[in-house]
Amino acid sequence: MRDTAGARSGADALHVVPVRHWSRWAGSAVALAALAGLIGSLAKNDNLHWDVVGNYLFAGLVFDGLATTLRLTAAAMAIGLTIGTLIAVMRLSSSPVLYSLATFFVWIFRGTPLLVQIIFWGYAAALYKYVKIGIPFTDVTFIQTDTNSLLTPAVAALLALGLNEAAYASEIVRAGIQSVDAGQSEAAHSLGMRPALTMRRIVLPQAMRVIIPPMGNETINMLKMTALVSVISAHDLMSNIQDVYAQNYQVIPMLVVASLWYLALVTVLSIPQAWLERRYGRGSGHPATSSPFQRLLGSTAGLFNRADSKDAVR
Repeated sequence: MRDTAGARSGADALHVVPVRHWSRWAGSAVALAALAGLIGSLAKNDNLHWDVVGNYLFAGLVFDGLATTLRLTAAAMAIGLTIGTLIAVMRLSSSPVLYSLATFFVWIFRGTPLLVQIIFWGYAAALYKYVKIGIPFTDVTFIQTDTNSLLTPAVAALLALGLNEAAYASEIVRAGIQSVDAGQSEAAHSLGMRPALTMRRIVLPQAMRVIIPPMGNETINMLKMTALVSVISAHDLMSNIQDVYAQNYQVIPMLVVASLWYLALVTVLSIPQAWLERRYGRGSGHPATSSPFQRLLGSTAGLFNRADSKDAVR
């Protein structure tokens, strides 16, 4: 008993000194100094013309372009996710025809640059002057429409972005489906559930844990890739910015305006992505990830707590 009491009193009197990470603090100081120098250099650079940035940052044409960019992003992701899920199921099908068609789709749209696809859909009238719906290999036509009137720049941009995204989304969904243990489907089938119901109620909800993180990155990437539709004048944010600096020749200030808005939109999109990752990651056994801002606050709070504990010991 005396030895135990002596050990407890010795443990209470023991003062733990945290390890000093001087190299980490030195690296942080150098990084902050470099960042401060860069910000100061940009702030004092007269070539940026901050007055031009301020005049156009909240201009009406910028907001019109933002609305088009957001519509293109939402619609292209909806098309890409819907078609991509269908393509993923087809690639997992035992039918060689469905598998071959899905593989060919992914090969075409993932193997060619997005810029080429946008230009192709924008100038599709050079290939087909009219869009016809009728009986194949006959002259019977039910509907005939001029290609230029049907494939407007906005529609061409939406087709290019949506179909390209479908190829990438199909691989993400396929990987998520394959990450679910096969015993889940076998157990559902043994209970009499049909394959379609098993996929919708059993497999896909569990696959979302794997699908959400890369799909969130695809959404952010889609938002930035909409800038490419400016080559066919789809009146998105980048198209309107280009129209402005083609007139006032203020290229760098207008690009700063576009960059600030893209950064703001990406930051806003990162919030629901983090929430969805935490929601579908529940019960996985992995700790919830915290944002860099939360880590910075936690480190600062820990630093103050260690300082208070030292004062209390003294």
